[in-house]
Amino acid sequence: MQIEDVPAVTAIERTVFTMPWSANAFTYELRHNPSSEYLVLWYVPWLHRPQEAKSLLRPMHRLLKPAKNDLALLGYGGFWMMLEEAHICTLAVRPEWRGRGLGELLLASLIERAMERKAEVLTLEARVSNLVAQNLYSKYGFKVVGRRKGYYSDNGEDALIMTTDSIVSPDYQRRYQALVEALLKRLQEQPDIPPTVERLQRAL
Repeated sequence: MQIEDVPAVTAIERTVFTMPWSANAFTYELRHNPSSEYLVLWYVPWLHRPQEAKSLLRPMHRLLKPAKNDLALLGYGGFWMMLEEAHICTLAVRPEWRGRGLGELLLASLIERAMERKAEVLTLEARVSNLVAQNLYSKYGFKVVGRRKGYYSDNGEDALIMTTDSIVSPDYQRRYQALVEALLKRLQEQPDIPPTVERLQRAL
């Protein structure tokens, strides 16, 4: 994501979340928070064959140049690095594009980027009512380790604290690679052209 992507991101944010981040919050993250990392999901032609797609973050040629608030921006996700922990702070996909594996694509890409930044574990909070998200996180090794009472101020809902075991362990690496290969195969087999992830570029 670049600064010019913020309008499209905040449009999704307002649609998906009851307590959305503002455009100023995203702009601050991009310009002033070196510990943050954000990815965006674009609708562009898929350029990899399944057997070649070893990295979700492999650079791809952008064939579309979305305008502000363009519907080609399908989702985004981000985390904060805190010592050896990557804390996933946001993850969202346009509602009309859900159910296609795109949230999983973003999550897997965030995990890969956290590995590249030498994170040992990942953490996040999830609403207790959001079973779909919890199931996805569990698939990638997140476990419930705690509960924050009344964490969400819009309705007083509790948050589950979820964290992984070591993501650098051989067991996790094997599990992650198998999940990624299955995900990429699923995306390739879909009738609609799947999107790809591009790394959020910080403004200098």
